Amino acid sequence: MTESLVVTRVAHSCHLIQIGGQTVLTDPWFSEKAFYHPGEPVAFQPETLPHLDAVLISHEHYDHCDLEAFRRYRDRHVPLLVAGPVLEKARKAGFSNVRALEPWQSARIGDLTVSAAPGLHGVYEVTFVISGGGRNVYFAGDTLLVPELRTLPERYGPLDVALLPVNGLRIRMAGNKQVVMNAEEAAELTHALRPGLVVPQHYAFTGGPIADRLFLKSDKGPARFVEAARRLIPDVPVKVISPGEPLTVTP
Repeated sequence: MTESLVVTRVAHSCHLIQIGGQTVLTDPWFSEKAFYHPGEPVAFQPETLPHLDAVLISHEHYDHCDLEAFRRYRDRHVPLLVAGPVLEKARKAGFSNVRALEPWQSARIGDLTVSAAPGLHGVYEVTFVISGGGRNVYFAGDTLLVPELRTLPERYGPLDVALLPVNGLRIRMAGNKQVVMNAEEAAELTHALRPGLVVPQHYAFTGGPIADRLFLKSDKGPARFVEAARRLIPDVPVKVISPGEPLTVTP
């Protein structure tokens, strides 16, 4: 039996993914500070989140690992599945049920299986496939495009949804070094994965007018990805989700 699947955007790369009766939160980010602004409303705060069965954290950057704010969530024993460098940070923040996953390792959370996949970013990163109830969801954090990601359907079966970063973030002061896949690369990965549906993420972020002008370079919306995906793989639907908007994925 295929379970219900609902994806709700919180902001940036933070989503609620509900498969049947279980809910997973990805890359928590609820606050902002100098040079880190979501660029869009944040749909939930930790106190207003529903019951969570697991939290996935792809890497240690603040805009994906806002542990200080997430400490306000009511259950410090919620299972956290994280990239290795996040392990001790999460424990020091008071979370008691934390496990690091390396690429291709898996963990069971109730009726769900969470599998880590490779990632590549400015710091160590993993990405995740969430499986259960006849569903597979791929969450790509803010990785660059790496060849191993093309093998996900072979390893885990057809994907119902792929959540892919698209803003192509570059660091100007590091010689315009790219640290996040861009719209064309995300469309290329969509072509390889052939999910039932693709949802862009990680695009509204801004460092503020000074930081964006001097230090950072990125797309500030999903339009380029939408165009690239429709050109390269028109048979895969693209859905842009506003913060707080639940997307119900039909079989």
